Amino acid sequence: MINYGANEGKLATIIDVVDANRALVDGPEAKTGVKRHMLNFKRMSLTDIKIDIPRNARQRTLGKAWDAADVAATFAGSSWGKKIERKRKRSAMNDFDRFKLMIAKKQKSRAVNNTLKKMRAAAN
Repeated sequence: MINYGANEGKLATIIDVVDANRALVDGPEAKTGVKRHMLNFKRMSLTDIKIDIPRNARQRTLGKAWDAADVAATFAGSSWGKKIERKRKRSAMNDFDRFKLMIAKKQKSRAVNNTLKKMRAAAN
């Protein structure tokens, strides 16, 4: 996951380690929009997803391995991916959507509290 720069928020695959500070990364570009380039380790966050590919794999090989491992769906199903999706949805809300969400939360809370009160009354 790239966390800084033009490709921030996009997934990329480490193709090769250049030195202690940099790695060669590639999207694959057709699937993620990340071109092959060197990237500092400080500008990326490593995920648990691993693809078995040779060092300096070609675009085609990487694309096939990416599809076989179903990386995008695996990441989207992880707690990290879900958190990012929640943030994206939240930031896309307008004032009216936030208002409707607030009202729905209040109604849910009220219904839960009423149910708890009835259960406590029945127990006594």
